[in-house]
Amino acid sequence: MIDCNIDRENILPSERAFAYKMKLDAIKVQSKRIFVFDVTPQEWKLENIEFTNERNIKKINNYIRLTNLIPELLELVDVGRIAFSPALELSYLTRENQNIVSDFIDMEDATPTVGQAIRMKKLELEGKLDEEVIEQIMLEEKPYQKEKFTMPYEQLRKYLPKEYTNKQVEKIICGLLEEYSKK
Repeated sequence: MIDCNIDRENILPSERAFAYKMKLDAIKVQSKRIFVFDVTPQEWKLENIEFTNERNIKKINNYIRLTNLIPELLELVDVGRIAFSPALELSYLTRENQNIVSDFIDMEDATPTVGQAIRMKKLELEGKLDEEVIEQIMLEEKPYQKEKFTMPYEQLRKYLPKEYTNKQVEKIICGLLEEYSKK
């Protein structure tokens, strides 16, 4: 049943994570093989188990690591608001700090980048991560979160000569907006 679930085409990251975790637990119980699960370097070492290669083992381990996320953050991964890599790093935070991150995401509608999540993980391991530090990190401006205005290119071009460059178009629009704001 677990294998069928894992092999589904449309499976949420959380479903895949818990399916892999269940499979690992089942293999441990059924086969009584020796397992060493080393969380720190984020790799598992398995004896006598058929996984195709190290890359797959690391991928599976990363999915299993997601099961350490609080449900609120895991749901954000499922809906695509938090990318897999930042989520993986956030999984190393305490539940308390994960709750702070989740609350901040809800309040500010801003999710952490991979770099921010890595810094939080590092500070967590050093015992220096708290609500204030999380807020400072999360408030940093991210290039993709800057507000942008877009409109269809064709809509602009029907009012301007085709030979105008983008810089010329921008200059005209800014000039018109400046005149408009004076009125």
